[in-house]
Formats: sequence, structure tokens, C-alpha cells
Amino acid sequence: MGSGWSSEEERQPLLGPGLGPAPGAAWRSRGEAAAAAALPAAAPSPGRVYGRRWLVLLLFSLLGFVQGLVWNTWGPIQNSARQAYGFSSWDIALLVLWGPIGFMPCFAFMWLLDKRGLRITVLLTSFLMVLGTGLRCIPISDLVLKRRLIHAGQLLNGLAGPTVMNAAPFLSTTWFSADERATATAIASMLSYLGGACAFLVGPLVVPAPNGTAPLLASENSRAHIKDRIETVLYAEFGVVCLLFSATLAYFPPRPPLPPSVAAASQRLSYRRSFCRLLSNLRFLMIALAYAIPLGVFAGWSGVLDLILTPVHVSQVDAGWIGFWSIVGGCVVGIAMARFADFIRGMLKLILLLLFSGATLSSTWFTLTCLNSITHLPLTTVTLYASCILLGVFLNSSIPIFFELFVETVYPVPEGITCGVVTFLSNMFMGVLLFFLTFYHTAPLCQEAAHFCLEASSLTEGVGIEGS
Repeated sequence: MGSGWSSEEERQPLLGPGLGPAPGAAWRSRGEAAAAAALPAAAPSPGRVYGRRWLVLLLFSLLGFVQGLVWNTWGPIQNSARQAYGFSSWDIALLVLWGPIGFMPCFAFMWLLDKRGLRITVLLTSFLMVLGTGLRCIPISDLVLKRRLIHAGQLLNGLAGPTVMNAAPFLSTTWFSADERATATAIASMLSYLGGACAFLVGPLVVPAPNGTAPLLASENSRAHIKDRIETVLYAEFGVVCLLFSATLAYFPPRPPLPPSVAAASQRLSYRRSFCRLLSNLRFLMIALAYAIPLGVFAGWSGVLDLILTPVHVSQVDAGWIGFWSIVGGCVVGIAMARFADFIRGMLKLILLLLFSGATLSSTWFTLTCLNSITHLPLTTVTLYASCILLGVFLNSSIPIFFELFVETVYPVPEGITCGVVTFLSNMFMGVLLFFLTFYHTAPLCQEAAHFCLEASSLTEGVGIEGS
């Protein structure tokens, strides 16, 4: 069965004489220690890193950024999309739901990453994004057919999700040394969320809101004008995706000539044995639930934030700014936390407990604020901004820490398989929430969604404590 490299030649051990760890060398994690024990130690250097690793990381991160941007195109401009294309609330929720639906073949992408390596998987992913964004740009006057093409494009973009969300730890282990892995994982994984955040900014600023949600002139609110501005966004996203596909096709090596560490060169478990190891590891399953429930619910909730906040008279632009800053704050704090974890090992559990405690308090604040008819707390723009942004900061910044914890817990299971399982679970919970929103999008939904986020955060905090 599969291993971590992309061909039979690449599956051979990469550390020859002269590249083993020095006697008494200290490794950065349990995975490194296990790998060091499995390989002969002979020489003074544990591996080699190449400057091109940053270019590979940049290409992969930009691909994740654009995939998140395309996925979250419609939620922040749902009021405008209704007027331009005749979308219903069901359509808006389904457009976001195609993201988690695209994770259904997640295990096929994990197999491809395990058997064929990073380059082939990334090329297939970027090609799916080209097809998806291209379908949305086909000029058709029939609105029914246009809506179907947009849905098909969102599904194809959703199929790119398993790679951009799962392969970050695999890339960091393949290209980066032990004291850079957490940082590289954070950058590669956080850029996808940052793309979703920029959709909150780009959409409402480029696309005018219809009457009733923003004080715009009647001429600007015309259906044709709104449709033209939406198509401008769609064409721009298509152009960026084509450019990234061309760059990836031109240069995206599957691995460096020499591995950066012993862990990168060591053999991993086969595809079948990896799943057996994961499903039999109770600690991993509990940490996976601690990751999947709150982050899956929050991701789905963020994708339709405008739909949720509209009943409490929050404008499309304000909802966009709230979503933008909540995710951007989480990305910045997440990268900082990962850089901190690169230097101080053994504190991942403590960092996660602190982050989840803050998320629970923030979601409680938001819930009580939305239930102002009962709690009589003021529902103001400031309280909504503060509670939502803090919730996003605490939850999103935990993602790279979770990924490092997963990889260390189940080593030598390949990183792509490990993270693929947990992101699949996360998207399952996101799909459950979006399915609920598809059929129940009435005014009390703001309070119900907030309760859901609160209970998920509180529950999984306890699960994470016990599982660790």
C-alpha cells in the first residue's frame, strides 16, 4: 500500500550515509524521536533545507487562499445575489454547503496524496478550481441555467477543499525542518481561512447591496448593475485561479532532493494500516472531536453570517467586516501561536485549553447579546463586532496547534491521512449546520445558531481535556 512519497523510487529511504542524526541529538517531537530510532545514526547533520521551500509554501498557500475566497463568494453578498440571479435562501445555504459536500471524496484525495505525492494532487486540485470558476463565468441569459452552472462551479471548487485543508502538515514535514514545521503548517492552513475572510471584504465592497440593506442610490441598486458587479468578481477570481494553475504547472516539485529531517525520510504506515491505527486510538478520536465540532460549526456559521445577522438588522457591509476581522484575527494569532510552539514543545494542550476557554466565553457573550429580549443586554454594533471577532480569533488560531497535536499523536501515520480524517469530520458538522440553515432560516435562527456554537465549544473543550 501507499507511503509518503509519490513513486516507487521516492519511497526508498532518503537519508543515506552522512545524513543521520548526530549521537545524542535532541529531536523536536515524539515523531522525530521515533524516526531517529528507526533509522541508523551516523553523521553530523540531520538533513538539509532548501530556500525553494518558501516558494512551494507560497504557491500552496495562495491556492488555499483562492479556494477559500471562491467558496465564500456568495454568503457575504447574499442579498445582492438574490436580486441579481433570483437565488432563494435555500440556494444561498446550498452554495456554501457545496464546500463540505466536496469533502465526500476526501479519502480518495488522501489516497492520491499518499500514493502519487504532492505535485499530482495539487495539480488536480488547481485544475478542478479552474473548471469550477470557469463554469461560473459562462455568459448565459437564462437565469435557471446560470444558477445551475454556479452551483456546479461551487461543487468543483468544493472538491479542491480536501487537498488545500489536509495537505499542509504533509507539505511542512516534506520541506521544512523540525523547528519550522508548526509555522509552515500554520501559514499553509490559515491562508485558506484568510481567503474566506477576504470574501467578506471583497464582496460587499465591490457589489452594491439592494434597497433595504444599505443607503445606495436607486440607479446603483438596479438588477443589471448588481449583476455586472458580481460578474466582475467572478471573472477576477477565474483569472487568479488560472494564473495559479499555470504557476503550479510550471514549478511545484513533489519533494526536495534531500529530506529536511529524519521524520521526513522515514517510512510511514500503509493506507489501510493508517486507518486501523487512527480508529483504534481513543486519544486521537477524542482530540478529533474536540477539533471537528466547534470548528466545523463555526466555519458553516461564518459562511452564512450575513444570512444569520440580517434578521437583527445588521447590514451586508457590517456583517462582512465582522466576518473579515474574526478570521483575520484568528489567522494572525494562529501563526503567532504556531511560531511559539516551534520553540516550546509540550505545551500544545495548555495552549488549546486557553484558546477554547476564550472561545466559550466569547460565544456565551454573543448568545446572551442575541437573546436581548430575555437578558435585556444591549444589542449594538460594538458588542456584535467584539463577541464575533473574539470568537473567531480563539477558534481559528487553534487550527495549526491541533494539526501539530494530531501528527504527533498518531505518528507514523502519514500527515495527509491524519488531517484528512479530522477535516472530514469537521466538514460533516459544518454540513449538518448548513443543512439546518437551509430549511430553518427564520429570524430566531441567530439565537439558535449562537446556542449551537456555544454548546459545541463547551462540549468539545471538555472532550479535549479528557482526550489529552
